[in-house]
Amino acid sequence: MPQMAPISWLILFILFSLIFYFFNSMNYFSYLPNSPMKKKKNKINISPMNWKW
Repeated sequence: MPQMAPISWLILFILFSLIFYFFNSMNYFSYLPNSPMKKKKNKINISPMNWKW
């Protein structure tokens, strides 16, 4: 069984590296997080606290 030439290993490495890069970039840019600001207004409930020392 003949061995692969080094240039073929380099081409395979570049090919799999590009596939890995594109796959990760697609996953990164396709994620849309849910922003809590759109659903409800930013209300801060402040209850007064009287500290008596």
